[in-house]
Amino acid sequence: MGGTEQRYRDSEGPLKRWEIRLSELDEGEMAALEEFFLANQGAFGSFPFTDPFDGATYPDCSLEAGALGLRAVEEMSSTTSLTVVENRS
Repeated sequence: MGGTEQRYRDSEGPLKRWEIRLSELDEGEMAALEEFFLANQGAFGSFPFTDPFDGATYPDCSLEAGALGLRAVEEMSSTTSLTVVENRS
């Protein structure tokens, strides 16, 4: 109330986030991504994600975006970018 700022340390630590860039996707890979996106309700679903760098599995993760942006580069070759975020349980 006095105009001062108060901050509290989040005792659970930072949440993880992974930016996944995919390129040269064929039609089958694009269909599989769309199916995964729909099965997980876009940004509203939850799934386990294994960090490709350290092999640790995070049991409660979601996609950050509410829409899947596939971009066709040429015939039989598309690109997309997905962000996976760890949810606070």
